[in-house]
Amino acid sequence: MTTVDRLLSVETPAETAGPVAGSQNWTGTYRRLARLLDLGSMALAGLVALMVRFPGIPDHPTFPYVAFTALLPVLWLLTLLLCRAYQPRYIGVGYEEFHRVLRAGFILTASVAIVSYALKVEVARGYVMMALPLGTFLNLVARYRLRKWLHRKRWNGHYMRRVLAVGHRAAVADLIRLLREKRYHGMDIVGVCLPPVLASGDDAVDEVEGVPVLGDFAQAASAVGQIGADSVAVLACPEMDGVALRRLAWQIERDDIELVVAPALMDVTGPRISIRPVSGLPLLHVEHPELAGARKVLKGLFDRTGALAGLLVLSPLLLAVAVLIKVTDRGPVLFRQTRVGRDGGEFTVYKFRTMVVDAEARKVELMVDNEHDGALFKIRHDPRVTPIGRWLRRYSVDELPQLLNVVRGDMSLVGPRPPLPEEVAQYGGDVYRRLVVKPGLTGLWQVSGRSDLTWDESVRLDLRYVDNWSLALDLQIMWKTWSAVFRGSGAY
Repeated sequence: MTTVDRLLSVETPAETAGPVAGSQNWTGTYRRLARLLDLGSMALAGLVALMVRFPGIPDHPTFPYVAFTALLPVLWLLTLLLCRAYQPRYIGVGYEEFHRVLRAGFILTASVAIVSYALKVEVARGYVMMALPLGTFLNLVARYRLRKWLHRKRWNGHYMRRVLAVGHRAAVADLIRLLREKRYHGMDIVGVCLPPVLASGDDAVDEVEGVPVLGDFAQAASAVGQIGADSVAVLACPEMDGVALRRLAWQIERDDIELVVAPALMDVTGPRISIRPVSGLPLLHVEHPELAGARKVLKGLFDRTGALAGLLVLSPLLLAVAVLIKVTDRGPVLFRQTRVGRDGGEFTVYKFRTMVVDAEARKVELMVDNEHDGALFKIRHDPRVTPIGRWLRRYSVDELPQLLNVVRGDMSLVGPRPPLPEEVAQYGGDVYRRLVVKPGLTGLWQVSGRSDLTWDESVRLDLRYVDNWSLALDLQIMWKTWSAVFRGSGAY
């Protein structure tokens, strides 16, 4: 058992005795551990800055900096508390936890600058500009590693919230399947409440996706205590109107049960959503995605600068791969293919050749072996792939020449998968929305399973990206791409 395991050694969800016993135990201990990491990160950063800026034995002029270094972790902890960086709802998922750490770093740096200016205190700028940014960075790394540890434990069923789902059968079933596939969210649905017609009578059902039905909507509050739930998830349904929802909140508030409500929105993330109160009615305001204007220009500049830097840094690898392909297969190094880009415009995509020269001619005879649904053609053990090509595909090295497409403006570093014209010909309905932005060298599809994804899941991820694009999301996807590539999973 690791040190972290011992610190968080509480009962597993199935063993909890009360509604919130297990959840409150492990979340409280988790937050205490996060505080220790926060203090340690800033203490280490302050010590490094002190030693670099003032090398040697501390003397009288450096004493104030020694005192400030000792006080810095406490100031950092207070700033994080001010930024609400320890809220339980931010534990384990989403970028909000990291966003609040960054905000705290900015606030503390600005506060030190303002106070020193107001009091006319001479401050060694080298010390401040080293200690605070380094401390913020170390804290982000520590929080990230703690989160990844929590995700691994949740895949094994530990440190989960016990959730009662309230809603219609189809919506509840979708939520159960989603949370089982993505257990790192930390929500385990252990009970269901359905509309009266399905909870009792001739059409009653006993379970949904293996989860027992505990009654109808009116019995939700009593079902919470029956199964020891610490959260109630209410899915969009007309029966649970504002009055019924408020009554449910009153009934469960005495036990400090978390109440979450899922609106009837698909794949719309936080920055586009805000609450607008109108005469006591909380209206959900949804911003339109920003696909043009200054943000589009910024994305284009970021893409081309990043692609040029990538080509320069990776040029030795690109040259080595080109020589390897030429020596082992004698055919052309690059594979050129027509793909469909933004607004339906066609362009030529560049990739390292991973198949035999006559691969396209042999595609027709292999159509019967297609293992993918929808408009895609994929075979896990494609006989057309060369030995070196199989390795290139596994680690996505074959995609690197597409950096040229990014520099030319045909593609973006991050975006939907670039489709073939014959795939676009099979599009229908919402799928065309994938084409309102440039296709990407990587994307949500790349970091979520690659070729192992179904057609519907691939489309859903691409549409989610289109509707929620931001530079922060691009950076997050690029960070996760390294992990997906090194694992080599889902690539064939």
